[in-house]
Amino acid sequence: MTRILFILCVGPLLSQEPPQTIALRKLVGETPRLPMKLTEFALRPPLPLEMVSSTAVTRDGLICILQRGLKADPIIIAKPDGTVVRSWGKGMYTIPHSIRIDPEGNLWTIDAGDSTIRKFTLLGKQLLRTSVELPAKPKGEFCGTTDIAFARDGNFLVSDGYQNTRVVEFTRDGKRVREWGTAGTGPGQLNTPHGIAIAQDGTVYVADRENGRIQRFTRQGRYLGEWNHAGKTFSLKLAQGALWIGTQPRNVPNGAEGWLMKLDLKTGKVLGLLESFGHSIEVAPDGTVLTGRRPGSLLVFRP
Repeated sequence: MTRILFILCVGPLLSQEPPQTIALRKLVGETPRLPMKLTEFALRPPLPLEMVSSTAVTRDGLICILQRGLKADPIIIAKPDGTVVRSWGKGMYTIPHSIRIDPEGNLWTIDAGDSTIRKFTLLGKQLLRTSVELPAKPKGEFCGTTDIAFARDGNFLVSDGYQNTRVVEFTRDGKRVREWGTAGTGPGQLNTPHGIAIAQDGTVYVADRENGRIQRFTRQGRYLGEWNHAGKTFSLKLAQGALWIGTQPRNVPNGAEGWLMKLDLKTGKVLGLLESFGHSIEVAPDGTVLTGRRPGSLLVFRP
């Protein structure tokens, strides 16, 4: 009888979620849902997509998709109505991971398998190809870079997130400037930096994924602070004076559930959210929010 009572009393405690997840779920329950309509982006003609890893929107509204399937090109450019304009990149990538548009309108991609950084025109002409060295002892397919962000002076910063756990800065023509970051859980240390963004004032935001936080740094890597209330953050996007993120609880499998959140840029307060996991997140000039969904689709949230 004593043993039965012990199991009945202690069992619920053993199955209880970690404190950070409990706090996150409470925060989610108290946060208003953003008034946006969800649709699934349909390409015309239809293409067999697999794992839309990342998406970006140009200034004139073209939607740029980076996907990992072998039956279609990795890079697909489409009009807002889904009409495919062009595609390219077959055989070029190991693990297509991130796609971004720079302030000049060029398209950049990041490969998480071989750490290659590529810059293209929207017509598919390659303008630059550079890379960050892989770890000395790769522990699996995912062992390279994860994301890219552009500074006002034309330099770009890359989150070298799988194994190397650092940020590397380059000049606009691909020459290495500096690197910073070490592996660990302390202030300023990193464990799978999966996303990166640079604010107008130069603050660098890093999605420190496996540490379950967003850290803030100077361009030189000086630690400025962190937010650890928003879960296991995968992606970042600065738009409309806010920081948008894709996140999930730390204790569930990747992609099992999650939210797209809009954060106050200065305080980190969650201003609103959408129900969706966000390996990537993009916010178009008109406020439309986009994210990829497994196994192979693109979700669009329109104001």
